[in-house]
Amino acid sequence: MPVTIQAGLPAEETLQRENVFYMNKERAASQDIRPLQVVILNLMPQKSVTETQLIRLLGNTPLQVELTFLSTASYQSKNTKVSYLKSFYQHFEDIQDKKFDALIVTGSPVEKLRFEEVQYWDELTTILDWAEQNVYSSLFVCWGAQAALYHYHKIEKRPLEKKLSGVFAHTVVSSTETLVRGFDETFLAPHSRHTTVSGRDVEQVPSLKILSTSEEAGVYLVASKDERQVFITGHAEYDALTLDTEYKRDLKAGLSPDKPQHYYPGDNEGRMPPLSWRSHASLLFSNWLNYYVYQKTPYALEDLPLQSSSRPMVIPS
Repeated sequence: MPVTIQAGLPAEETLQRENVFYMNKERAASQDIRPLQVVILNLMPQKSVTETQLIRLLGNTPLQVELTFLSTASYQSKNTKVSYLKSFYQHFEDIQDKKFDALIVTGSPVEKLRFEEVQYWDELTTILDWAEQNVYSSLFVCWGAQAALYHYHKIEKRPLEKKLSGVFAHTVVSSTETLVRGFDETFLAPHSRHTTVSGRDVEQVPSLKILSTSEEAGVYLVASKDERQVFITGHAEYDALTLDTEYKRDLKAGLSPDKPQHYYPGDNEGRMPPLSWRSHASLLFSNWLNYYVYQKTPYALEDLPLQSSSRPMVIPS
């Protein structure tokens, strides 16, 4: 939450120059507070695992958040019971007439397919188009980020020679960006994917900015300049053993995977890997909720849509 200061305080000029978040008393007194409405399109196979991971991060903030979970109507998950989905999930048709402060789209194990080959691609693009006018800020994770970059900005994903799996060091491009405020200059984050996004391709899109990269893992964190879209190419939400579970699953399936890099202590898969990215993950989601959502979304959600600078907005008739 912001520090509230008296208007005209001499420190204000320095705070503005350093892009430190603060609020004067007049603005603080005029603020109304309500729960943030966040909708999560969960495309991961193990729904309950991903739910727990995301709720853990979204709950690490003083902001009150109300969640709505979505599953696809055009594809039935093979790993989650229908009864579970009926109890805890909705379909897009159930919420398409509502507005939300924020949207999260998770990753999905469909990277090796062309986007248009994914069974629920048409449904996903319908949701992405809807979000531009009915959601203030959207956050996309791993394949979800690649899909959104392709749909919104025509950035193609690129195949990797082998799966990128492990925990990698990342650097912050600009410490004054609010999304990475408080980050160490170098921090760790896990990746698990077969495809990637080229930094050069991102740089060719004027409405996007790169906030964090890794020498080994490439572009990690991208945002639209109007801060209504955030793209995370890795899995900040992963638990300590998620990469281990994926690695042993692939071993059992006879896929001959490489060990996740920089993950097991001493590269010994029999040793417990440390959860070395927890603080970064918590701060990333907290910054997003605070600076990109809470501080900017209209108090009255019916005031959406708001003009986005990423693409021309077409108001439906």
